Amino acid sequence: MWRIAAPLIISNVSVPLLGMVDTGVTGHLDNAAYLGAVAIGGAVFSFLYTGVNFLRMGTTGMTAQAFGANDSAAIRNSLGQALVVALLIATALLLLQQPIKHFALQLLAPDAAIAPFANTYIGIRIWSAPATLANYALIGWFIGLQNARIPLAIVLVTNAVNILLDLLFVVVLGMTVDGVALASVIAEFSGLAVGLTYAARELARHGGSWDVTRLTTPAAYTAFFAINAHLFVRTIALVSTLVFITAQGARLGTLVLAANAILMNLQLLLSFALDGLAHAAEALTGKAIGEKNKRALRQSVALTLRWSLGTAVAFSALYVLAGPLFIRTLTDLPDVRETAIRYLPWMVLSPLVSVWSFLYDGVFVGATRAREMRDIMLASALLVFLPSWYLLQPLGNHGLWLAFTLFMAARGIGMHYYYERRVASDAEA
Repeated sequence: MWRIAAPLIISNVSVPLLGMVDTGVTGHLDNAAYLGAVAIGGAVFSFLYTGVNFLRMGTTGMTAQAFGANDSAAIRNSLGQALVVALLIATALLLLQQPIKHFALQLLAPDAAIAPFANTYIGIRIWSAPATLANYALIGWFIGLQNARIPLAIVLVTNAVNILLDLLFVVVLGMTVDGVALASVIAEFSGLAVGLTYAARELARHGGSWDVTRLTTPAAYTAFFAINAHLFVRTIALVSTLVFITAQGARLGTLVLAANAILMNLQLLLSFALDGLAHAAEALTGKAIGEKNKRALRQSVALTLRWSLGTAVAFSALYVLAGPLFIRTLTDLPDVRETAIRYLPWMVLSPLVSVWSFLYDGVFVGATRAREMRDIMLASALLVFLPSWYLLQPLGNHGLWLAFTLFMAARGIGMHYYYERRVASDAEA
């Protein structure tokens, strides 16, 4: 488990650290509008890119099961189909970039001081789409093969290049949000070069050749879309919830928007750490199912759950002890610091509530239980989060974070219920 999880935890944690650098370089500029613009732009790309994260999750589950069944043709096909779909979606995003910008800014409704900078950021960063989506497919494929070293290399190269270019463009050359966005574009293509190089070597090791028919015939994608359509809806519901939080923060004012952007970096730091263990659960449970080894399935779930709980407790303690330090590091604007610290207790509580949904996400991806993941996410968003937010509006930003906490709790409870009655029962059959 740790051979898979450890590199993925390192690579995953580096992603929100990159977000913290983006926040940090803009948070130390002389105008809070830059920080707000990056928060708005980041929310847009969370929706666009994370919305198609099914390319990563679906590819992992299918590849892991093919790996467990020792089916080299299916291993190759899972990567090929994922890359084809990634490039088609990226092309659509580039062609539709103008309406995407218009709709996003209308929906999020940032202050007049923020909107021009957010427009600039979105217009530049959209060109990272082909590389970002192809990287999703490559990372999912390598995780399915229980090879966590290559995803680590892809992510570390991407983030190292991004951080260095952030500092060069903003601190040295005096650029603002345009420099942050351009750094992201160049970095994503750097990571893609690494991923394709290692993928070519891995395919040569497995042998075989591309089946052009399976890559070009729409009917051959039936199994791919049967899983990924449910994952797409599930992910859209999740990202819509996160974007909604950003939008409501914007409506509470620039100060709350900036503070929530900082706190969301702490939530992302937690989520990517727990996702490292969840990715291990994906690979282990998928391989166990491919091997039809029901005992290994239950052992994988129990092992990753124990370590996930320990990690969650550690993060809660970390945020108690070092949360204010994180906030002070990310911005030197006194009002933003004070506001973020006021809402920090929600980040202390979050790991203990969120851990269950992250772990079970991994289990369900490995088991390709996409329909159940979709149903639980929709119920949590529509029946728990939105009604809670509506009723808790008098509490302001505290009400917004409480609604998010209830949303994460509902996901964990729902997935545990389905696990006991579907996945675990099947393992015992």
